[in-house]
Amino acid sequence: MTDQSKIIRSEQFTWPGIKRKEYKTEGSGFKGIVRYVILGEQEDEQALNMQTRYFEIEQGGYSSLERHQHPHTVVIAKGAGSLILGNEYRNLNFMDTVYIAPGLVHQFHADRGSSFGFLCVVDRDRDRPEIPENEEALKQWITDPDVRKRARI
Repeated sequence: MTDQSKIIRSEQFTWPGIKRKEYKTEGSGFKGIVRYVILGEQEDEQALNMQTRYFEIEQGGYSSLERHQHPHTVVIAKGAGSLILGNEYRNLNFMDTVYIAPGLVHQFHADRGSSFGFLCVVDRDRDRPEIPENEEALKQWITDPDVRKRARI
């Protein structure tokens, strides 16, 4: 291995030396979620142009409903949950893989009986997410009323 290559061992969905962080520090459009930036944030990882992150949502929790211009990939690593992806609401199971295209609204839910964890690979440099400001904006983002009623803002 080169000087900058490394293996980061997992211990039950934690990584020694990697800090557990609150998902976000402002707002109320999310519940019961934490994250770890496993790769792409440390000084010796500057050659990476992406970050590998792990998110875990406790039962009944959810991520923020958002959209942004950067794409990302998600791989379900623990439990099962659900996803709002545009005008669709889909169940997700262990090792399902999701591509989230630029500009598409999305939100993850731990609503299937257990905590729900996933790996997310995203560009290191990326735009800030947009969040709907009110119910009227939500109607423009998600036109399907059945999917919209599942959204949490």
